[in-house]
Amino acid sequence: MTVPYLCLVVLAALGYLILWKEGLLRRKSALFLSAALLLAVMALRGALLEHETLDYQTFLHAWVEDFRQAGGFPGLRMDVWDFSVACNYNVPYLYFLAAFTYLPVRDLYLIKLLSCLFDLLLAWGVLRLVSRFRKGDFARLLSFFLSLLLPTVLLNGAYWGQCDSIYGALSVWSLVFALEDRPIRSVLAAALSFAFKLQAVFLLPVYLVFLFARKVKWWQLLFFPLGYLAAVAPAVALGRPWKETLLLYFSQAGSVGSGLNYNSSSVYALLPADGNQVELARLGVLAAFCFLLVLYVLCYVRRKRLNDRALLEIAVLICVAVPYLLPHMHDRYFFLADVLTLALAVVSPWLFPVPIAVSFASLLGYHAYLKMQYLLPMRYGALALAGVIVVLLLDLVIVLFRKQKAG
Repeated sequence: MTVPYLCLVVLAALGYLILWKEGLLRRKSALFLSAALLLAVMALRGALLEHETLDYQTFLHAWVEDFRQAGGFPGLRMDVWDFSVACNYNVPYLYFLAAFTYLPVRDLYLIKLLSCLFDLLLAWGVLRLVSRFRKGDFARLLSFFLSLLLPTVLLNGAYWGQCDSIYGALSVWSLVFALEDRPIRSVLAAALSFAFKLQAVFLLPVYLVFLFARKVKWWQLLFFPLGYLAAVAPAVALGRPWKETLLLYFSQAGSVGSGLNYNSSSVYALLPADGNQVELARLGVLAAFCFLLVLYVLCYVRRKRLNDRALLEIAVLICVAVPYLLPHMHDRYFFLADVLTLALAVVSPWLFPVPIAVSFASLLGYHAYLKMQYLLPMRYGALALAGVIVVLLLDLVIVLFRKQKAG
């Protein structure tokens, strides 16, 4: 257990370097307080490392052992059904699982430490996002440490052993690069995020709004498929079937199951379980499409008012509303919403109840899986998210339609 703790100390040191690079350690008080807080957030993660979930026992550990039996990286040639337990994770994450077979450390720790590393990169992205709007050291430091202490971020990697912080960090950085007028980097970050997890698709609709706002040009979007192909190319080069690799997400979409809701605070938590599931699923997809269409029309009509603040709120709204309306959502699918609502609340403090409501809704799903029982009915979370969507829509309308000050 010594090695994992040493790794967490290294991560704390890396976090310190990030804050130094961002110019947030100029005061002596910040020097010592930041060091203490970084050690504390990593100690919290260290206290959670030993926990094994069913996901780890059934899937993650089995996949690492499959790679070990196949000799490490050569195992990347295996298709979904070649594993002892079907593995439908995309290959960028499997690169890490294959690499773990070469290290003399228990795979449970390595899987969780990888997520802890991306927790740090996620918090850095949130810091940079907030820095576009708030220049004070306090607000920026607050965004960094609150991101690391966000309950769903803390539980997702260090306790659950999930990897949502990887696609989450890359998605946040895609927003950072877009707002910093570095469109190609933004598109490549979005492509890498999508290559790690299909759930990155919840943020991708914002790129049409970026086109309206001239944050990206249409030809720069061509870097998305190029980035995705680059991410999966090493596995194909090692012998993994290219067709199955490129079409993996289509097979995932076909295997989501018939359930309309899997411990998620989506709108389906408000609906009776005995309804026509096929018809309700179609209505959910239609509702998500109509929501985006109305949002696009609004953004196009008011495209001259699409400043960075409006673009951030639009991205947040999409990450809340799209998984809220779609069928077949799982407990962790509001991970991006958890993080981005926090960033928005630090930028606009009057919205601070929003991330609290979103985290509450997410934690109901986390509790249902991790404790195998419901803390509260999931409809409570669905009602909280409905309120969040209304608040964000109203605030966005105010941002887009309020009169600009003269002079």
